[in-house]
Amino acid sequence: MRILFADQFPEPHREVLAEAGHEVRFDPALTGDDLPAALGDAELLVVRSTKVSRETIESASELAMIVRAGAGTNTIDKAAAAERGIYVCNTPGKNALAVAELALGLLIALDRRIPDNVADLREGKWDKKTYSESQGLAGRSLGIVGVGDIGLAFAERAAACGMEVFAVAKAGRDKATLARAAAVPIHWVADIETLAQQVDVLSFHVPATPATAGLCGDELLELVKPGAWILNTSRGEVVDEDALLAAIEEKDLRVGLDVYADEPAEGRGTFTSRLAQHPNVYGTHHIGASTEQAQAAIAEEVLAIIEAFDQGEVRNCVNLEPSAKGAATLVVRHRNEVGALSGVLDVLKGAGINIEQMDNELFAGGAAAVATLHVSATPDDTTVSALTDLDATIHVDVRG
Repeated sequence: MRILFADQFPEPHREVLAEAGHEVRFDPALTGDDLPAALGDAELLVVRSTKVSRETIESASELAMIVRAGAGTNTIDKAAAAERGIYVCNTPGKNALAVAELALGLLIALDRRIPDNVADLREGKWDKKTYSESQGLAGRSLGIVGVGDIGLAFAERAAACGMEVFAVAKAGRDKATLARAAAVPIHWVADIETLAQQVDVLSFHVPATPATAGLCGDELLELVKPGAWILNTSRGEVVDEDALLAAIEEKDLRVGLDVYADEPAEGRGTFTSRLAQHPNVYGTHHIGASTEQAQAAIAEEVLAIIEAFDQGEVRNCVNLEPSAKGAATLVVRHRNEVGALSGVLDVLKGAGINIEQMDNELFAGGAAAVATLHVSATPDDTTVSALTDLDATIHVDVRG
């Protein structure tokens, strides 16, 4: 495959792909504006922070997959990719420990005012009296907003410091998540409003979605305790920065941030932010996932995604329909021979039935297979009889 890396990516991992016969182009200086002209005939694009716009996607005649070397995919126009049948994949959970470690660092920095200590010492000032004032972490309450891999990892680390951890109860959590939460332990509350009202520290670990945009805004901040601390190491869009600035002044909140609205897309540049420059805010430069350990784990997962795709398997795709679509499901067991599926498709075409989704699995030994087709309409008896009468058909079943 022809692969373009439009962001930094470890050389040893690029060499693995080249040795496997892939054509690898590496251009980490590319910006989102450069991509439409730079893609050329690339079949697979790997990015970290570089934005992938609709214009880029529509200009790519050969592109089949975009891999985000990280968890969040908000910098990629997933809808545009879906319209053109281009997979968007990510590497969830691979940077969880790194982000959780940074969140813990911000938490401790807020408690002990570490950045101010350092700044005063560098200016020749000694002020042990002021900086000896600290509440400590043990026994204080922490609210986790977003109990995914990062939220869980941060909860585990904060609990090790003696904090009492709370989060919002939610139906449908998997057994592994519930087991980790119980081990912390995480105490469940009914809703985010209750969470905001009762904790000393509120930490956000959610993706950027329409539902989370401005989640930390006027209504939620009105509920937090005076003197509470806010942490955000997820996405800048989660915080309404004007609302947070107002709450800082009104309630003397203290804040630790790694992400911001309208932050620069490039690694270096100028950045003016009233929030980041506020004396009650300790900020870092969106570096949560940027440890060597995290980047190595992400790179390994990117290789696994590419190798799987080369073998016809798609891993960690975020822009496929999450559940089966169609009015009915047609299950056709058939002999594994040339023309078996084309006969099925011809019958359905003649009946005016569209295939929404389709999967074909081969049985051990290779003699037979089963095709599962989610179709736009329930086949009538005539159509089912026509499918059953095909030479390669073993059995036909209509479900739903």
